[in-house]
Amino acid sequence: MKAVNKALKIFNMKNTRLIQLFNDFLSIIYPNLCLCCDKVMITGEKYICTTCIVGLPRTHYHLTKENPVEQLFWGRIPIEKATSFFTFQKGSRYQIIMHYLKYKGLRGIGVEMGRIFAAELNKTSYFNDIDFLVPVPLHPKKERKRGYNQSLAIVEGMAINIKGKIVSDNLHRKSHTESQTRKGRYERWENVSTLFGVYSPEEFNGKHILLIDDVVTTGSTLEACAQTLKNCKNTKVSIATLAFASI
Repeated sequence: MKAVNKALKIFNMKNTRLIQLFNDFLSIIYPNLCLCCDKVMITGEKYICTTCIVGLPRTHYHLTKENPVEQLFWGRIPIEKATSFFTFQKGSRYQIIMHYLKYKGLRGIGVEMGRIFAAELNKTSYFNDIDFLVPVPLHPKKERKRGYNQSLAIVEGMAINIKGKIVSDNLHRKSHTESQTRKGRYERWENVSTLFGVYSPEEFNGKHILLIDDVVTTGSTLEACAQTLKNCKNTKVSIATLAFASI
């Protein structure tokens, strides 16, 4: 038995080495390029090179009391904490992250960015008492068209480094709406104010929920989701988004 295990170990080591050599050969013919700067990435880098990750315009809002994301919800809905990973500016090289995530079918970039975001949050105690990680839901029709919920992809990445159970099938969107992109704050609120529901409120009763989305602008969608969640008994809600886009 020991001889068999030893042989299998040697085979696996050789097989791993062959796979690595094959991947290295492929990278010469089809180099793995950073989405943001188009430079060739090295082994271990995914989607974005280390230089671009370091250069991300981070908000560090989790280190700032009464930060701009929290202020968005003042007088609208009581939340515990709120933060965003980086600032979103049209025309910047980092805009492509959101473009590939939402419109180019690159689900993996959401998972990877969520992982990096949560690793940074995990250095502090900012979200150390979260019970559930809940993505902002898409309407099933829109999710089928896109192929996935980009917010759930971010959640799955964040769950690698933040404690909390992923719950993606309780909070739901009841009807499909028009795009929010060209709407003002009041129009956005009208568009989403009654669109969300919870299938099993008892699951969220007394829990601290981290509500997660890709980008926050006016906060209307997140406000509507948070209000729906807070209709559950003694539920606390915090918010995290990958990007913050001021208007």
